[in-house]
Amino acid sequence: MAEKNYRLESDLLGELQVPAERLYGVQTQRACNNYKISHVHMYDYPDYIKAMGYVKLGAAQANKELGVLDAKIADAIIAASRELIAGKHRREFPVDMMQGGAGTSVNMNANEVIANRALELMGKKRGEYKYCSPNDHVNCAQSTNDAYPCAIRLGLILMNKRLERALKTLVKSFRQKGVEFDGIIKMGRTQLQDAVPMTCGQEFTAFANTLADEVTNLHRNADLLHTINMGATAIGTGLNAVKGYAELCTRRMTEAFGEELYLASDLIAATPDTADYVAYSGALKRLAVKLSKICNDLRLMASGPRCGLHEINLPPMAPGSSIMPGKVNPVIPEVTNQVCFKVIGNDTAVSFAAEAGQLQLNVMEPVIAQCIMESIEWLINAMNTLRTKCVDGITVNAEHTKEMVMNSIGIVTAFNPHIGYKASTKIAKEALVSGKSVAKVAEEQGLSKKDIKAWLDPTTMLGPSDK
Repeated sequence: MAEKNYRLESDLLGELQVPAERLYGVQTQRACNNYKISHVHMYDYPDYIKAMGYVKLGAAQANKELGVLDAKIADAIIAASRELIAGKHRREFPVDMMQGGAGTSVNMNANEVIANRALELMGKKRGEYKYCSPNDHVNCAQSTNDAYPCAIRLGLILMNKRLERALKTLVKSFRQKGVEFDGIIKMGRTQLQDAVPMTCGQEFTAFANTLADEVTNLHRNADLLHTINMGATAIGTGLNAVKGYAELCTRRMTEAFGEELYLASDLIAATPDTADYVAYSGALKRLAVKLSKICNDLRLMASGPRCGLHEINLPPMAPGSSIMPGKVNPVIPEVTNQVCFKVIGNDTAVSFAAEAGQLQLNVMEPVIAQCIMESIEWLINAMNTLRTKCVDGITVNAEHTKEMVMNSIGIVTAFNPHIGYKASTKIAKEALVSGKSVAKVAEEQGLSKKDIKAWLDPTTMLGPSDK
C-alpha cells in the first residue's frame, strides 16, 4: 500500500491534512487556506525568516538556562533555529504576508517548522508533538505579541543593511559622474526658468550629497528598531514567563544577532506601540521623495533630443513608441519614479495601520510589515537598476550646454555688482525683446568689450568671488 502523501494534524478547529513532506503544521496549513490575498509570502523575505530564527533561538537558550525547558528539547530547538538563521527551510514559510490574527500565523509557522525540524534532530517523526510541541516548547514563555514584532524589527534591521549598501553604491556613481563632468558649463534653472551658470559636475555632486544624507537618516531610524519587547508575552505583563527571562532572552538574542538589542522599559507600553515603524517608514518615504525628484531632473535634462533641454544623454534601453519611429524614452528614471510613488503610498498605509491600534495590541502589524518590507525591496531593486542602466552610462552634450549658457538672459546677473540691478534689468529686458545676446545689448548700451568679456566669463559665476 502506497504511503500517504499527507499527515493529519489537529488544532482548536479540528483535524486538517498537511503535506507529509512539509515541516510546517496545521496552523500554517490553515493560514495558507485562509489567506490568498497578496500572493506575496513570507518566503519572499529571507531576512524575515532569519529574524524569526534569532527570536526562537534566544527564547530557547533563556528557557534552558532558567530550567524551564528540558535541555534535550531546548538544544534541538536551538539547532533548528540556527538552521533558519543560516537560510535553510525558506520554502517552509508559505503564509501570505497579508493576514488577520495580528501575526499569529507567522509565529505559528515558525513554531511548527522549528518543532518538526527539532523532532527530526531528536530522531522522532514530524507531528510527534508530545516530544517537542510548537506551543509548549518552541513558543515557551512567548506570545505572538512579543515574538512577532521582535522578528519584524530584526528583519527590518537586516533588510536596512542591504538598502544602505544599495544607496551608498548609487551615491558613489553620482559622485563619479560629478568628477567626470567637472568643468562642463551649463545653465542652472529655478522655477524652470534660466537662472545662473553652474557645472554639470556640481549638479551631479549635489545629487550624490543629497542621497548621502539619507544613509545617515536610514541608519538613525533603524536604530529605533533595536528596542524589543521579548518577555512581554500576551499584553506586556509577562504572564507564563519566569522572572529574569525577558532580560536573559534579550541578552541571548543580542549575542546571536551581533548587535545590541534593548529591552523596552515598559513592556505594556511597548507591546501595542508601532511608532518606531512609523519613523522608519518615514525615512523610506524621505528617500523616495528625494530619489524621485532626482529622476524628474534626469528626465528634464535629457528631454529632446531636438526640442528639449538635451543637456545629457541617458543610455537607450528600449524603443519608446509603437507609432513614432526613432523615439527613445527615459524608461529607467520613469520606473524609479513609480517605485517611489509606491513607497510613499506604503508609508500612508503604515500610518493608518499604526493609528488603528486598540488597547493592548495593534492587530494591523501584518500590513505594516508587508508595506515596509516591500518598500525596502523595491527601493533596493530600483536603485540598483537606476545605477547600472542609467547613471553609470550618462553622457553630457558639453558644447550644447555651453552654447545655452552664452545665449541665456540669466548671465546678466553677473552685471549686478558692477552696474547695479536696475541697469542690469534694462539690458536683460532689451535682450529678451530684441532677441540679441546680453553681450551685444550691453555693448550697445555703452559697456566696454573688455568688461563685458570679463564679467560674462561663466567660469567666474560658479561660486563666490574673491572681491
